[in-house]
Amino acid sequence: MTTGTTVTTERVSVAHEGGDRFGIDVRGHHITVDQPVSAGGMDSAPTPTELFVASLAACIGFYARRYLARHDLPFEGLTVTADFAMASRPSRVGSFEIRLVLPEGVPADRHEALLAVASHCTVHNTLALPPEVSITLA
Repeated sequence: MTTGTTVTTERVSVAHEGGDRFGIDVRGHHITVDQPVSAGGMDSAPTPTELFVASLAACIGFYARRYLARHDLPFEGLTVTADFAMASRPSRVGSFEIRLVLPEGVPADRHEALLAVASHCTVHNTLALPPEVSITLA
């Protein structure tokens, strides 16, 4: 699949492990997803949706830390929290509230630029400009 400026293709493999549990393999790393007991799962891992929200928060944190390091600003203790609300018809994440908790010593005159950089992380850009998704049977 080639759209926009895509130059590489990456692969993530997902395999059923039992019940509502799936194993995800990414470059030799293994992640598990499940559903809460109230939704029929075993609650042994985050849901795919929670992992999606975590990906956005982690990406924002990555970009923020890189900005702070590039400008010789403190980054130890940088924290990102993400609250989200579900929407229906179709079922999806309807809203995110992301908060960057900065370490002491980051001057106020850097906040606007930091937010601009963090707001352009790869996951956020993907949400803002959704990719084409093709689902087929193999």
